[in-house]
Amino acid sequence: MSELKTETMTLNMGPQHPSTHGVFRLKLEVDGEHIVNAEPVMGYLHRGTEKLAENFLYTQFIPYTDRLDYMNAMTNNYIYCSAIEELLEWEIPERAEYLRVITMELNRIASHLVWWGTYLLDIGAMSPFLYAFRDRETILDRLNEISGARMTFTYHRIGGVKWDAPDGWLAKVQETVKELHENIQEFHTLVTGNEIFQARTIGVGILSKEKVINWGLSGPIARGSGVNIDLRKTAPYCIYDRFDFDIPTEKEGDVYARYKVRVAEMFQSLRIIEQACEQIPEGEIITKKGKRIMMIKPPAGEVYRRVEASKGEIGVYAVSNGTNKPYRIKLRRPSFVNVSILQDLLKGESIQNLVAIFGSLDVVLGEVDA
Repeated sequence: MSELKTETMTLNMGPQHPSTHGVFRLKLEVDGEHIVNAEPVMGYLHRGTEKLAENFLYTQFIPYTDRLDYMNAMTNNYIYCSAIEELLEWEIPERAEYLRVITMELNRIASHLVWWGTYLLDIGAMSPFLYAFRDRETILDRLNEISGARMTFTYHRIGGVKWDAPDGWLAKVQETVKELHENIQEFHTLVTGNEIFQARTIGVGILSKEKVINWGLSGPIARGSGVNIDLRKTAPYCIYDRFDFDIPTEKEGDVYARYKVRVAEMFQSLRIIEQACEQIPEGEIITKKGKRIMMIKPPAGEVYRRVEASKGEIGVYAVSNGTNKPYRIKLRRPSFVNVSILQDLLKGESIQNLVAIFGSLDVVLGEVDA
């Protein structure tokens, strides 16, 4: 008796779909409930950011970096500013470097909280979303107080930071760290050991270590498959070599492993912030040359700078021709690289696991399209 053969069906997920977290389209070929092929379709949010950079003064481009991964804007500010500082061969004041670390790590936690809440909402849990956004608001309050903005901060400057921390701000940050320690620990009680959550995530969307390396994936996705790389440790920048922290890794490579890595990373960020608040010295927060916006003219040359953002390795390739505007800016966006694995990762999976797998990548479309 011959097997019953059916035709495959093409389905579109997105570009307007609540679980794509932005205008992203997945062109799916399904055979019953199984995914035969998946084609990511990007570009619905493309704004030409890299080309726009050529028409601005070096400092005028900083707000555009906020709009890449708008969940992790402080790190976007830093990577661009530090690339130009490397071209200029400037030495940055120590206090500015500490303020950069504190703000970047606070923003990293806020980014992971958004992922944690929305991911669990995607797979059917309502309460975690509310808890995550409660704690994220506390962090955004601290970042608002130091930057004057709520989400797109434009706080880092070429040569330092925009202004110093307000009186009492560091003490507030230390209190926030204590509060977050307790609250994030509660997340384990609420979700991590939940049998239903584990059934939806353990053994689902497995990524081997070899695939991670071959596809150039980075961040929590790579560390969830046993790739022990975090640029804050493996290629230290800023002043990260002064802090004691660990690189959380898991070897299973499934959705649950990526979840555990991100939750563990929040605790490590809290450790870094605690140490930075204790060590921060007094002093200047920007170089004298950095205050003269029109005079920032790096010598002709090129540089590639990379750092560890909340979603993986973000890089800036900057070319200067000696004028006060960049000749060329090229961005290495982790979300763009990471999302490419979907065409391989979804093959053979059940369609009911699609959202759980896609959400585990933590993609922001502003960064995918740039």
